[in-house]
Amino acid sequence: MARRPGNPDIPALNGVAASAVSLPTTKPAPWATVLDYLAHRMPMIPRQAWQERFAQGLVLAEDGQALSDQAPYQGGARVYYYRSLPREQTIPFEEQVVYQDAHLVVADKPHFLPVTPGGRFIQETLLIRLRRRLNLPGLAPLHRIDRETAGLVLFAVQPAERGVYHALFSGRAMHKTYEAIAPAAPHLPWPLTHRSRVKEHPENFYRMCEVDEPSLAPNSETRLALMEQRGAWGRYRLEPITGKRHQLRVHMNALGLPILGDQLYPVVQHGPDHEENFSAPLQLLARRMAFTDPVTGQARVFESARELVWPRDDSTIPT
Repeated sequence: MARRPGNPDIPALNGVAASAVSLPTTKPAPWATVLDYLAHRMPMIPRQAWQERFAQGLVLAEDGQALSDQAPYQGGARVYYYRSLPREQTIPFEEQVVYQDAHLVVADKPHFLPVTPGGRFIQETLLIRLRRRLNLPGLAPLHRIDRETAGLVLFAVQPAERGVYHALFSGRAMHKTYEAIAPAAPHLPWPLTHRSRVKEHPENFYRMCEVDEPSLAPNSETRLALMEQRGAWGRYRLEPITGKRHQLRVHMNALGLPILGDQLYPVVQHGPDHEENFSAPLQLLARRMAFTDPVTGQARVFESARELVWPRDDSTIPT
């Protein structure tokens, strides 16, 4: 069954679109009120917090009218609500807009800034910052890079064009180049191509891992080259052919070359729920993107102005 479209007239709040939930048509309904259902469906949010959202007019009916916490449950109705966080850590780094026209926005993201809202971050995300800064409430990301990674991110300005731009990433029409600082390995046969099968880590949902499953083909591929060496450290060019989560970090780690500042590979040093330590960013940068614009037909090449930071002591690698 096709997913029912939401009401486009429900406004964003501080750049954040309302979330929507459809009330099940269970009969008899075990919930007397909309509040009862929301508290049941999302128990991680205390009932009192839901009551406060109702009181603040942050829970809406399909027609955009605010609901009270006594609004009766009606199966099949759709309810909208705005996410909020009691405390959101400020990310003290600024994004830069590299390019903007009627179709695309290209941003140069700093380390630590998430691309989209989720978990501990809503306002402190690249998407919401750009929606507010550029007054583009319909702006939508065409891809994502890790919160820890810096560099280029593309956004669609027109909702109707989102699909044609997104197809650049689902195929191989987008040429992406990353750079990373990691232990130097001049003994390896550079340039090389690394292929493997990666999947979610069985113990840590926020990590990925390589698995040896001979019956299954590799699902990730990266071209790598050593560009420069300073003492025990090297600067690498990484060209992902596929786009698996954490692919570049996993592949570098598999080669015995964990990226400088990586808090997840080879071992977890900093979990996703911990307060950020801004002193040691992951030295991974989305440096360059090249493609033919599917809307205008123009050749596009964008480059990040950011630079990776070599370790102060470039002669030895800490163990």
